[in-house]
Amino acid sequence: MNNKDISKEWFKMAELDLDSAKFLLGMKPRPIEIICYHCQQSAEKYLKGFIAYNGGTTPKTHDLQILNKGCCYFHEGLKKIQNECIDLTDYGVQVRYPFHMDLNEHDAEAGIKNAEIIREQILRIIEELEEGQKNDIR
Repeated sequence: MNNKDISKEWFKMAELDLDSAKFLLGMKPRPIEIICYHCQQSAEKYLKGFIAYNGGTTPKTHDLQILNKGCCYFHEGLKKIQNECIDLTDYGVQVRYPFHMDLNEHDAEAGIKNAEIIREQILRIIEELEEGQKNDIR
C-alpha cells in the first residue's frame, strides 16, 4: 500500500469519528464527553494521515500537539492549527476515564468546529501539494 492509500484509510476513519460527533450532538441529553472524544479522534487521525501521506512514521501518541509538530515538519502551513490541536488534545485520554472533566454544550460544539478546521487545513494542503505535482509533470 502506498502513502496516499494509507492516508486515505486514516482520513476515512477520521470522517467516521467526525460524523459520529455530529450525530451525537443531536441526542438529548448530549453525551458531551463522547462528542469531544470523537472530535479529538478525528483530528488525531487526520494528523496521522497527513504524516503518512508524506511518508513519515505515525507516532503512537494521542497528543495532537506532538502530531502537529510532525505535520509541520512536512508543511509549515499547519502551524495555523496549533490552537485547535491544543484545545482538543485532552479529550483523547481524559474523557475516557471516570474522572469527570467539566465540559458543557459549548465544548462539544467548539470541539466539532476545531476538528473541522483541522480537517479543512490538512485536505487543503494535500490538494495544493497534488496540484503542484500535476504542474511539475506538465
